[in-house]
Amino acid sequence: MQRSKIDVILGIQWGDEGKGKIVDALSPRYDIIARFQGGPNAGHTIKFGRTTHVLHTIPSGIFHEGKVNVIGNGVLIDACIMAEEIESLRRIGIEPAERMKISDKAHLILPTHRLLDMALEQRKGERKIGSTVKGIGPAYTDKTARCGLRVGDIFLPDFAERYRQRKEEHLFQLAGMGFDVRAARIDNQELEQYEARWMEGIGQLRKFEVVPTELYLHEAMEAGKRILAEGAQGSLLDIDFGSYPFVTSSSTTASGVCVGLGVPPSAIGRVYGIFKAYCTRVGSGPFPTELFDATGETLREKGHEFGATTGRARRTGWLDLPALRYAIMINGVTDLVVMKADVLDGFPAVKAATGYKLDGRMVEGYPASGQLDQVEPQYVEMEGWQESLRQARAYEALPRAFRDYLKFIEKETAARITMVSVGPDREETLMCE
Repeated sequence: MQRSKIDVILGIQWGDEGKGKIVDALSPRYDIIARFQGGPNAGHTIKFGRTTHVLHTIPSGIFHEGKVNVIGNGVLIDACIMAEEIESLRRIGIEPAERMKISDKAHLILPTHRLLDMALEQRKGERKIGSTVKGIGPAYTDKTARCGLRVGDIFLPDFAERYRQRKEEHLFQLAGMGFDVRAARIDNQELEQYEARWMEGIGQLRKFEVVPTELYLHEAMEAGKRILAEGAQGSLLDIDFGSYPFVTSSSTTASGVCVGLGVPPSAIGRVYGIFKAYCTRVGSGPFPTELFDATGETLREKGHEFGATTGRARRTGWLDLPALRYAIMINGVTDLVVMKADVLDGFPAVKAATGYKLDGRMVEGYPASGQLDQVEPQYVEMEGWQESLRQARAYEALPRAFRDYLKFIEKETAARITMVSVGPDREETLMCE
């Protein structure tokens, strides 16, 4: 039997592109769906029937019976948030323990990691990066400092002592920053209350199949199983290639699949790059095409642009093609997927930035992150469409002006659009292959 490849779904903007919906839509084609990085700072929203589900850690293939979902070694797990997701799935008749495996090498987010995240953001003042304050950065810091706790550790007889030592070290760091732990709240709870819930969550994790998932995935590839890797956040938030320092703490690009799941580069197959028909960003950082006018507010309202994890209003702007081309390049994107196209319904005209000017001169390629807040986007304006895209169930049924918009994007990016989302529901997804 021929060894299978791992296809990849990832965001190629600043996150919030709608990856969860596309993972859910593509899951029937695959045997295994695996998250490879990030933590509960992600919010993957899936809508089917009359119900909306938001996942933060559990892979988006969990709603499909007969599929194996994998949380890889590159993922961070907060036992409290994970327990809440598990309970919400059980309420609709899904038992996650029957459909999911967890890497023994995935790291844990401790309650005190979240306090450290709060303290670090407070100290930065106006220079804050807009963290979700979920403890992601401090947990990855402990991982790279080789002192983090991993899921496999929860089965060790001295786990409680290991936890106590890390907690004490974190409290020492917090005291040095002048942070008042007693006054702090994690999800409106004092540290001790949240810690008790966290320990209950650890008890839940012990009921799952915790294995070296890199071995499981290699065996699955040898057996010809079809595997889909699910990314979180977006490529422009990558720790190396994003608009540093306003980035997340993990590798959000296709290369992150290799270290986040323990697979070789030769295992990567198709790479689906997910992007909105416009742009959004949460938190601080450069955003060249950001709109501060009524159009930007209309995009926010029509697109319901509020974070699934934080509830914060997202910044909005026109499509940024130089940024898109850059993300396509570093990921080796083979398939483009356009999301939330219906939000642009009714606009008399739509715009897209095709290049940047810096100091009066056109910029070649994608500039260094330190220059992004100084560039002037150069726009092309196109005819809008007045019909609702949500009625279309085939590419040919889409309005001509919208099809022209899609062809323009393909020409500008030299990449192929194979899927278009025309609404939030599972069925409102058009295959263009």
